[in-house]
Amino acid sequence: MKKSLGAKTILYPTPILLVGTYDAAGKPNVMTAAWGGICCSSPPCVAVSLRKATYTHGNIVLQGAFTISIPSEYYAIQADYCGLVSGKKTDKFAEAGLTPVRSALVNAPYIKEFPLVLECKLVHQIELGLHTQFVGEILDVKADAKVLDDKGDLDVEKLRPFFFAPEANAYYGMGKRLGDAFSIGQAVRKKGKME
Repeated sequence: MKKSLGAKTILYPTPILLVGTYDAAGKPNVMTAAWGGICCSSPPCVAVSLRKATYTHGNIVLQGAFTISIPSEYYAIQADYCGLVSGKKTDKFAEAGLTPVRSALVNAPYIKEFPLVLECKLVHQIELGLHTQFVGEILDVKADAKVLDDKGDLDVEKLRPFFFAPEANAYYGMGKRLGDAFSIGQAVRKKGKME
């Protein structure tokens, strides 16, 4: 029997997303967010939910754009730091030893050192309560060559993303490969045909 845990913000894995924006003066800012993920296939879109009190919230509204930089687990310390302080009074890039790169497609910076980047133009803004959900159309995905396989596709084992565990208030690395998506489930179909 399952035990009720109540209405909580639990969904695993919870991604680590670093949201890049520019403020009104053109100062680059980045914040760590965990409430987000892919929300549409065509056009490709990502959603991220932020509290109105964050500096990034106002920057996205102002600029109509943002980036998402995905850190490898080697950058867990820097990613955590960017969620601890406000960019209003702090240059998080300088403090964390990270380099802002101006996107050629949207008015937002991304993090040079992080191996995967999504460049997004704001297409929807939805008030949810404490958070605003920003939906960005992904105009381009950029990846470092070192996280690509022989065919030029993203290799998640080379990327080594990590995730946030809200209940444990901790970060965890990626687990082992279990099988091919849209394939390992065929065993159930084959079993049904045999019976």
